[in-house]
Amino acid sequence: MYARRLQVQERMTTQIADFIQEVLHPQGVAVVVEGSHMCSMMRGIKKANASMITSAMLGIFQENSKTRAEFMQHIGRRRFDDWAA
Repeated sequence: MYARRLQVQERMTTQIADFIQEVLHPQGVAVVVEGSHMCSMMRGIKKANASMITSAMLGIFQENSKTRAEFMQHIGRRRFDDWAA
């Protein structure tokens, strides 16, 4: 829904997390988005298969580093354990 319009990935990641929070009212929301960007491949860093990863953490995922680390471990992104977007 959010990716259909012209959008920056950071804002889209936050919008997805906010939407889940508003609709479901969970204890926490963790959203990680990985996207390939043609602008990075063609004129930015000029690297094939260049991708960018963004995250948004709300509730318990933002407040509790242990919970956040466990989530990141499950999705295979341990290098982002320190993130609290």
